[in-house]
Amino acid sequence: MSLLLDTHALLWWLADAPIDPMARARIADPDSLVAVSAASVWEIAIKRALGKLRTEASIIEAVTSGGFEPLPISFVHAEAAGALPAHHRDPFDRMLVAQAQIEGLTIITRDTAFDAYEVDVLRA
Repeated sequence: MSLLLDTHALLWWLADAPIDPMARARIADPDSLVAVSAASVWEIAIKRALGKLRTEASIIEAVTSGGFEPLPISFVHAEAAGALPAHHRDPFDRMLVAQAQIEGLTIITRDTAFDAYEVDVLRA
């Protein structure tokens, strides 16, 4: 299975916080491709700069050492995200939807706003 972690799912995974057992098993499965979007790294950096999030380690190092696949934002992703209806007001989450649609990924999230889009979701 090919997965894309929503930002909160990534942070919970890195903090070893509770995640749905099915999602945890899929992320831990060595046969799963687990991607982390540049949008999530960007979102975390913004929240850190605003003082809304405290993480000690570099998020880039954590993603890399965690064995996750980096998912850059391409022009195609950007155009698709911009064309999505604003069911979800968060532009970072709309980028994740666009990337998941284009790359054929299942998003791991607890955010029910993703349900309004044509994208596979696995609850965190």
